[in-house]
Amino acid sequence: MKAIETKHLILQKFREDDFAAVHSYASNLENVVYMPFGPNTEDDTKAFISMAISEAEKVPCKNYYYAVMLKDSGMLIGSCDIGYRNLLSTNEAEMGWLLHRDYWNQGYGSEVGEALLDFGFEEMNLHRIVANCDAENIASFRVMEKIGMRREGLFLESRPAHKFSANKYGDTLTYAILRREREIRRPCK
Repeated sequence: MKAIETKHLILQKFREDDFAAVHSYASNLENVVYMPFGPNTEDDTKAFISMAISEAEKVPCKNYYYAVMLKDSGMLIGSCDIGYRNLLSTNEAEMGWLLHRDYWNQGYGSEVGEALLDFGFEEMNLHRIVANCDAENIASFRVMEKIGMRREGLFLESRPAHKFSANKYGDTLTYAILRREREIRRPCK
């Protein structure tokens, strides 16, 4: 699994010594409020890192988990992933990301999303890439829209509600982009 470089970031394989940085965002309620997991215990974070390392070692790799690092300082500020939605098919993948709250609203989410789209279409040779989020996670779906993904659906009461909700179930937004849509949007690539 090779590293991915962007203007400000390096996406690279996780290492065991990433624990403190990963746990700092994965154990923070504000960071994971819209996620289906967390806040993480120390054991949860260790299990995630172990799983991410194990997935990276598989040949062929079907699920790519990356530590998001600031290029200038090497600081780990989040994680992202892209993996085949259906392990019997290699033409569609799902992607996602999570950044430490201290690095929100600085363009890093869009930079990660663009990098995952490029990787998916150029390296994984995908036809279609999908991303999902809690319908109340405005920042997440704005990133999806900014990177050229289109809203495909709103699925009512399709998941447990986020952690601050009084509701039992929450709604899920699904976004997607096809290879041809990406090529039209980025003709210089």
